[in-house]
Amino acid sequence: MKTIVENGTNISKYMFANSVAITMGADSITTPDFIIGDMNTSNCTLVEGVTSPSGWAGCKHTFDGTTWAANPDWVEPEVNEAVPEAVPE
Repeated sequence: MKTIVENGTNISKYMFANSVAITMGADSITTPDFIIGDMNTSNCTLVEGVTSPSGWAGCKHTFDGTTWAANPDWVEPEVNEAVPEAVPE
């Protein structure tokens, strides 16, 4: 696996399979499926050959290049239950 880690915080933002081509640019990061416009070579690092921790989710863990840790600021997203549509009378 490979992860994109935010410099300064070490927060793991994205995780990809090793086979996925990631292009780190000065203005953005390009993946086969989307462009990350707010991340680039000046504010993040691509780390390859990692083993993702159990339950990985974007921003849930930090990675210092060697060790994974829980992000102390992580807040589990709320689950919104679907509201049934009104049925006309």
